[in-house]
Amino acid sequence: MRVAVVHNAVADMGAPDEKDVLVQVESVCRALTSFGHTTDRIACTLDLDRVCRRLEAFCPDVVFNLVESLGGTGRLIHLVPFLLDALRLPYTGSPAEAILMTSNKVTAKRHMVQRGLPTPAWLVPYPDSGRGTHRLSDRDVSGATWIIKSVWEHASMGLDETGVVRGKNAGEIVGLLHRRAGDLGGACFAEHFIDGREFNLSLLGGTPGEPVALPPAEIVFEDYEEQKPRIVDYQAKWDETSFAFHHTPRRFEFVEEDANLLAVLRESALACWKAFELRGYARVDYRVDPDGRPWILEVNANPCLSPDAGFAAALSQGKISFGEGIRRILGDSLNDPFSQARPA
Repeated sequence: MRVAVVHNAVADMGAPDEKDVLVQVESVCRALTSFGHTTDRIACTLDLDRVCRRLEAFCPDVVFNLVESLGGTGRLIHLVPFLLDALRLPYTGSPAEAILMTSNKVTAKRHMVQRGLPTPAWLVPYPDSGRGTHRLSDRDVSGATWIIKSVWEHASMGLDETGVVRGKNAGEIVGLLHRRAGDLGGACFAEHFIDGREFNLSLLGGTPGEPVALPPAEIVFEDYEEQKPRIVDYQAKWDETSFAFHHTPRRFEFVEEDANLLAVLRESALACWKAFELRGYARVDYRVDPDGRPWILEVNANPCLSPDAGFAAALSQGKISFGEGIRRILGDSLNDPFSQARPA
């Protein structure tokens, strides 16, 4: 088959999280080529007409969608898959609607609440969208611990330990959101901080029936001082010179007492797949409180496919090769009834 691999254009001086998409492109193209497919790499910008011309010239059978942002912002991540829908080109990963819903963390949390899925409470985002987000009173806010997050940006952009705050009232939280918005992609919100364990669980489609729940992973915070927030911040993910980068390993081995918790995580992740109508592959991130209750932080449609990232590690732990994972993701896109409606 002819497979167009689309990704967001990256500047020469791009940050590590931006350049990571090029690693994904290389790895995916290598896997596709090993299966005999012909590939073409298309870097996407806001010039969508140019993207259309490149696709028309290559005439792909399917598109492998690795677009993580557009025009330097994650809030436009959904534009390329919507374009592919308009062109009636099948593409890998979740549908455009699911990408739009999950990329806005507040919208995703609102949907979780509607579907009865547990997610930490949150404060109205800045700027205020005015669309029914949770508003908490000072009585609810005071004494609690909050973490300030970007509404749209992923890869822990702008997230650091100074964003974990305690004992603020509602007015102080809103002021903090206003001050931090610029470093968090222009829009942010406060989420109740679950001070406990952190897990993620990856899902792989491309098989009959439900997706495969890959082995769950826990992020371990090694040698963290008591006052240091246990979070996977930007440094932990991208700064190889930082303490956090070298002290947040991923582990897949658990004690017998964790068996029930791991089963709940699998059931919850599969429920997220259905609730958000995901496809291809996904990852669900959790915090588990001291009472052993899991809380969904994010649903990641089309998570990172770098060989050293969590999804690839989960594939390996599940005895599935990276290439086989790519083959299943590709196959799931071709089983989409809408994509088969492409005109001749």
